[in-house]
Amino acid sequence: MPNVSLTVNGQRHSVDVEGRTLLVELLREKLRLTGTHVGCDTSQCGACVVHVDGESVKACTILAVQADGSDVTTIEGLAAPDGTLHPMQEAFREYHALQCGFCTPGMVMSAIDLVKKHPDGMSEHEIREGLEGNLCRCTGYHNIVKAIAAAQEVMHGRRDALAPAEV
Repeated sequence: MPNVSLTVNGQRHSVDVEGRTLLVELLREKLRLTGTHVGCDTSQCGACVVHVDGESVKACTILAVQADGSDVTTIEGLAAPDGTLHPMQEAFREYHALQCGFCTPGMVMSAIDLVKKHPDGMSEHEIREGLEGNLCRCTGYHNIVKAIAAAQEVMHGRRDALAPAEV
């Protein structure tokens, strides 16, 4: 059985896995980090998005052995040790950008990566295009887009804090 050594949310792990084990299975079953959801197992919904070495990855599409030596961040690793939420998490809360919450972890992880890749900011249209790999069956995306637009202002230092939600 292969051994996978990786850092997840700042903690080093060494785990024996079967060669066919997906990263999402390692996270959920071996490390008990259940915030990363499995919605489709076919790379279509985006519920399983995590960051591997700083890039968004659908964890249902990568084998755990492919993440050997990598730095992985899941939704559980975003908040500060004192419990302060990441600006994107705070924006999703403030802008009511979730209903059932199933897609939210993957949506938040994708949104953070999207904002990092666009330091000059994005229009509503660009945000919607950037989220094409994430499905939400509850919200209609309106509040999700508003939350991302607000969070990008904080993440890029153009605002110190979120403006009150105007949804």
